[in-house]
Amino acid sequence: MRKDKKEVNAVVLDILLNGRSDDTRSTFKRDPLVQAVGVEQFKLLELMPKHLNIAIGETVYIGGGERKDIERVKRRISYEDLSRGAVQELPFVLTKIVIERESEYVTFYNKSIAITPKLHMLSLLPGIGKKLMWEIIELREKKPFESFADISERIKLIPHPEKQIVNRVIQELQEHQTVKYCLFTSR
Repeated sequence: MRKDKKEVNAVVLDILLNGRSDDTRSTFKRDPLVQAVGVEQFKLLELMPKHLNIAIGETVYIGGGERKDIERVKRRISYEDLSRGAVQELPFVLTKIVIERESEYVTFYNKSIAITPKLHMLSLLPGIGKKLMWEIIELREKKPFESFADISERIKLIPHPEKQIVNRVIQELQEHQTVKYCLFTSR
């Protein structure tokens, strides 16, 4: 579980040239917006671009100091605020982020712990029940996992471990008000 801190980089999900469709002002008065997801904590954000030479799937710097592409972070948004295009792009962008940060998520498989006496962090991943959870724990005790490929080779029921992480992130973003335990996102 992550501590809440500011995102430094975000990946562009959608570019709204005329701003949000629910903005009641005339389209002439609306500023362009960029919807993005943070790389560290998967925060969903609306950004004010400096220019429109930004592409969907591009990573932009949003931290402190001088920013090349982004004027400012306008606000944090919820999953429901995402455009249709952003919702469709989200799984692909999350997969890219998770694969680029593979070692961090392999460490999750290696070091995840019990949250309560009856609930383990691994069992919060979609598709992992008690039996599969115990198989993961037994195999990682013999030898820690080294990569997603190692996980999928040693555990045949997990052909794409990165997809389980991505599906959990999406679940946490969709159910941010009701999900009890956030493994990868912040509230």
